[in-house]
Amino acid sequence: MAQPRKWLAVYTRPRWEKKVNQLLQEKGVESYCPLNKVRRKWSDRVKVVEEPLFKSYVFVKVSENDRAAVRMTSGAINFVYWNGKPAVIKEKEINAIKRFLDEYENVEAMPVELKVNQRVRITNGSMMDQEGKVLDVRHKTAKIAIDSLGYILVAYFDRSKLTSAQPR
Repeated sequence: MAQPRKWLAVYTRPRWEKKVNQLLQEKGVESYCPLNKVRRKWSDRVKVVEEPLFKSYVFVKVSENDRAAVRMTSGAINFVYWNGKPAVIKEKEINAIKRFLDEYENVEAMPVELKVNQRVRITNGSMMDQEGKVLDVRHKTAKIAIDSLGYILVAYFDRSKLTSAQPR
């Protein structure tokens, strides 16, 4: 039985994203290096260049058996891990990045910054779509008060499962 293939993030040597992407594709590995079209100005001209959107990252769609080949690729350092396992990226997120980059130039990738008292929506798990207020932010977790029940339930959430919510 064929193993399922999942999108994973690979951490690369600095400024090796395009090269690692090319080497992986030459090995027959499905890979994706999101490229951002950016206008660069030199003294004599302006040119549109393609730069990696995520510095030092390339995405690969592989089965567990193909991971060693990815790791052995020149310039690839390791998979990006989350909670002790390689971080899995959803197909719809990869497609959203592709669509976004097709439509826009000069895109900027910024990490989500959580601040105390910010309203957030939980995007995953049994509390999905609940809203709450950030009480505390730690390295990988945020302490959220979920106040929609008339009680304050305090829960610790993985920061990747939260998104900013509009105040009501």
